[in-house]
Amino acid sequence: MSAPIAAINNGVELLADDDSDPGSDFSREAATLIGDSARRAVSRLQFYRFAYGFGRGSAIAGPAPHELAAAMFNGSRIVCNYSEGVRRLPLEWQKLGCNLLSVGAETLPRGGRLVLSAEPLNLEAINEVTDLHPDTGAALMLTTPTGQLTSRTIQAFLAGLLAKALGCRLLATAEPGRVRLTVLSGEA
Repeated sequence: MSAPIAAINNGVELLADDDSDPGSDFSREAATLIGDSARRAVSRLQFYRFAYGFGRGSAIAGPAPHELAAAMFNGSRIVCNYSEGVRRLPLEWQKLGCNLLSVGAETLPRGGRLVLSAEPLNLEAINEVTDLHPDTGAALMLTTPTGQLTSRTIQAFLAGLLAKALGCRLLATAEPGRVRLTVLSGEA
């Protein structure tokens, strides 16, 4: 989240330092940087507002979750496929799906593809280089004590709690080039 906001700040500083004509190429480029960065920051804020703030029984205000996910990853090194099956799920399941997307994105340090599908809700993170840290897997399965959560694991733990609230649990598996986050029925 800090990258787009930092870019906005840099663009504003560049404009403040520019003594040339406001219509110059430099000014236009700085304004474009600011606009693009502001849009990216707004997209992230909207995505996380839904992923963290939407409550059961609430009505969604604004773009649909699949549109929020598309905007979240637009312009990044990650391509997001939010399947039609997931779009038909109740919003609380789509909230879990968006949280899985956030966890999955962290497993793609060099970019890649996220595929969110239904029946059961499942996320695949695909690229030649994937990184599912053992602590992330433990947090997804809620086996990490809350006192040991870190900035790296808190998102995964939240996804695990959302699954538990829906009467399910999460399973994380990794193989070369692929990480799978699967929602399993039952809280066992």
